[in-house]
Amino acid sequence: MNTTHAVRAIGYYRVSTGEQVDSGLGLAAQRKAIEDACKHRGWNLTLASEEAVSGKTATDARPALGPAVAALDRGEADVLVVSRLDRLSRSVSDFSALLDRADRHGWAVLILDVGVDTTTPTGRMVAQILVAVADWERGIISARTKEALAAKKATGAILGRPDAPTEVAAELVEMIATLRRDGLTLQAIADRLNADAVPTPRKGRWHAATVARVAEPDYRARERETRARAATKTAARKHRLAAVMGGKVSA
Repeated sequence: MNTTHAVRAIGYYRVSTGEQVDSGLGLAAQRKAIEDACKHRGWNLTLASEEAVSGKTATDARPALGPAVAALDRGEADVLVVSRLDRLSRSVSDFSALLDRADRHGWAVLILDVGVDTTTPTGRMVAQILVAVADWERGIISARTKEALAAKKATGAILGRPDAPTEVAAELVEMIATLRRDGLTLQAIADRLNADAVPTPRKGRWHAATVARVAEPDYRARERETRARAATKTAARKHRLAAVMGGKVSA
């Protein structure tokens, strides 16, 4: 980071749809925390805020964060400041990519609640530890899931379908839920499970729809409802056509 001039900070704060403005995550509380931190450090601050934006939205797709990071890349500011990590990203992969991007372009990241301050060696170490621990946690969950599958298979158990819960299904649900919280898409989760050689409960390969059946309990119900509506519309069309043609259209 260039320190030959007064440090130029961009403070980013955000609330998602449904979050209370007057809560601890509200815009005013976040803004004050950022302003206090920059004032204490003697940094020049520019603010960027947005509402009704999910933390799972990619950096460049956010209407305020995308331009802010682009400005940092161009050297128009030196450090991105946020009050809480979850205001910046709920995805470990996105957070790691953002740190790499900051390193490549020579700007820093300050996250107040977890002590990440990449303007300092200690802060950079904290950032690396956070990413490493999250990767380790995913690896542990993946290993436990494969061990559970192997143990069930060794007992001769039939693993069954995702909508017929078993111990194995519970392990899979835990793993997939963690990956979803990290911001991975259904297809990305399917790709990772296949790469880790984790079979589906039917011993096949994972697809986005397969993951959705495990990750979203009402997925199959919505599928059935959609098929039922389509069948009803088809029957209604046939009935109208039969009426027009004198009942000569078969069901």
